[in-house]
Amino acid sequence: MTRAVCPGSFDPVTRGHLDVIGRAAALVEEVVVAVGANGSKRAWFTAPERVAMLEEACAGWPNVRVALFDGLLVDFCTAEGIGAVVKGLRSAADFAYELPMAQMNAHLSGVDTVFVAAAPAWSYLSSSLVREVAGLGGDVAEFLTPAVAERVRRRAGERGR
Repeated sequence: MTRAVCPGSFDPVTRGHLDVIGRAAALVEEVVVAVGANGSKRAWFTAPERVAMLEEACAGWPNVRVALFDGLLVDFCTAEGIGAVVKGLRSAADFAYELPMAQMNAHLSGVDTVFVAAAPAWSYLSSSLVREVAGLGGDVAEFLTPAVAERVRRRAGERGR
């Protein structure tokens, strides 16, 4: 079985993330969306909340499942029998950031990384930008699924907006 992982923090999951996940799902038999439980990041949403948002957002793809992971991605890949990482690239800066990680992952475990160019409609989009705009009272609904947009709106309100 051909399996790939789409890792990230997904805080929150955006339409850009979903575009990459959907394209990966069309290429392989199974995609595991791996939600990092990195406690050092200042997330708006807990790891279980992010998993729940992704499960709902990915429900239309029968070959996509969501899992929580902590630690090295390559250890997760080895434990899950996953041979490829799929990462979306928005710009040359993303490539410069992702390439050394891809090379390290390959060196440590033999797991290859496949880069997917972001769709032009989402090439400027990031979770941090969505949080910033929402935190300042802006409307981010077009960048998110309706359910995620509602969660972001509520969380922004809880955080003082």
